[in-house]
Amino acid sequence: MVNSRPIFTCNLLWLLLFFHTKVIAANKPNIIVILTDDQDVVLNGMTPMQRTQKLLAAKGATFINAFTSSPICCPARASLLTGKYAHNHQTINNSMSGGCYGEQWKTHNEQRTFPLYLQQNGYNTFYAGKYLNQYHSIDVPPGYTDWHGLYGNSKYYNYTLNENGVSKLFGDLEQEYLTDVLRSRLEKFLSLQLPDNPFLAVVAPPAAHSPFTPAKRHESFFVNVTALRTPNFNVVSDELSKHWLVRMPPAPLTPDIIATIDSYYRQRWQTLLAVDELIESMINQLRRLNLYDNTYIVFTSDNGYHLGQFAMPFDKRQPYETDIRVPFIVTGPGIKSKHVVEHPISLIDLAPTILDWAGIGTPDDIDGESFATVVNSDSNAIDQVDTTSEMSDYEPSSTVESPKFERQLLIEYWGEGSTDTWNKLCPWNRRDRLNECTLDAGCHCQDSWNNTYGCVRHIAHDLDKIYCEFIDREGFVEAYDLFADPFQLINLGFDMLPSERSTYSLHLDKLKQCEGKSCQIF
Repeated sequence: MVNSRPIFTCNLLWLLLFFHTKVIAANKPNIIVILTDDQDVVLNGMTPMQRTQKLLAAKGATFINAFTSSPICCPARASLLTGKYAHNHQTINNSMSGGCYGEQWKTHNEQRTFPLYLQQNGYNTFYAGKYLNQYHSIDVPPGYTDWHGLYGNSKYYNYTLNENGVSKLFGDLEQEYLTDVLRSRLEKFLSLQLPDNPFLAVVAPPAAHSPFTPAKRHESFFVNVTALRTPNFNVVSDELSKHWLVRMPPAPLTPDIIATIDSYYRQRWQTLLAVDELIESMINQLRRLNLYDNTYIVFTSDNGYHLGQFAMPFDKRQPYETDIRVPFIVTGPGIKSKHVVEHPISLIDLAPTILDWAGIGTPDDIDGESFATVVNSDSNAIDQVDTTSEMSDYEPSSTVESPKFERQLLIEYWGEGSTDTWNKLCPWNRRDRLNECTLDAGCHCQDSWNNTYGCVRHIAHDLDKIYCEFIDREGFVEAYDLFADPFQLINLGFDMLPSERSTYSLHLDKLKQCEGKSCQIF
């Protein structure tokens, strides 16, 4: 006679484990992350998103000192998903050779993302939109219950989605506009969610990335808007003020390049209107389903963007405030309305914060710090955000004395350029290994093989500085006191006291080698 007791006992244990997981999960909050692409905050990139300002910023917390860890898409997204600096996850630029959806990512880092940790703890998990630039795969990454990943870099029409392991090609019909398709996929996912089972949804629309294609219904908006003429707009740099790539000709920018900048600026705003509509639709649906009160919503971007600053036409990849600052808004349980937080954060902090919200322990190899207690407290906060200001998206309507805080964040980038990225239509040499040299930018190249640097972004209640070292033939150094010089016009790198420069250089070396908790001591 066969003894059925072991089989019965095994099945009972699995059943108990299943219901135990469901009971624990039922008490957890829902989490939604909206991740835009190349959206600046310094150049008023939040201004066109009036619905988002009303429904998120005015109902939650806005971090006014939020930074990317790497001002380029793939490394920044890898950092957001893993909570690690690029030197630890080893995705250092947008190329496959630079680790963007390379073997290291697929075999190691994809097993250590916050969506996977949440799925393992009872969450339904959803992803729709841009993943990593070199993702062209039928494989669904681990950690997702419902997957709609974009093949490759941002597009608005004529793209392919991997929809739960099935490739689907989209064309150029109005209803195939990518942001709208992502919105419909999110709406379907939300409609299937139940109050007793938590969910995570990550939505990554293409806006405001090139080719800056707005939905047809938004093409007539902002026709009289021009790029923000900041004090550093079209300012020509000398040999001691900026590293060599910034000083490339043409400088100053020609009228036709400035006209192109104005056009791109308008189009970037236009592309964000569909994201604004997505957010409004999402919040209305959450309320109809009685899910809103138990849902954290995070809105941010992978990096910022410059348009004409220091006579650089348009791109990211540089260590200036336009490129490294990102919008960052959080709403959810326990978060006060119209809360403006000065405490500095990095994209690497999102993963540990989400794990904190979900009641999941943070792995020791995560470099970031949870800001869950910061965003739920009155510390490091200004009273209110004024969402009607035309001068700034985050200007407080009233202020209180800011408490003391201090943090040093790492900004790192590895230049990308080879003989294959040379543009034969531009008057440069193939052996220079330049990259992103385009005719609409007057052949001013945005990247090169040695556009490599590390920076310490140092913010405290009484200081605001950045110190950068470039790994190039000049051994260039740039440093700025942003309290005195918010537009980074005066490079102090060669005029600092030797003691201050050596201290920052030492801290930078340690940050570039840090891992886990050792990244949090500065």
